[in-house]
Amino acid sequence: MSIKEDIHSQIEGALANAAFPINTPEELLAAMPAGADTTCKSGDFKVTAGEAGSLLTAEDFPFTSAKQVADILVGKAGL
Repeated sequence: MSIKEDIHSQIEGALANAAFPINTPEELLAAMPAGADTTCKSGDFKVTAGEAGSLLTAEDFPFTSAKQVADILVGKAGL
């Protein structure tokens, strides 16, 4: 599995029980199991939800699924 696929899967898993839609960055962080400290790691790559959230803009919201969150974050991270 590539780093991109691994991180994508971890983001989806972290949001598996989240209530959608998620309308704000604050709601997204609250939906993460450990909030801003939720960490995804693959190989030497490591990122927290707080760090990843800095890649998002108001235009990215609302999110309607965990897959959509993962798609956008992985894409913006350039993985």
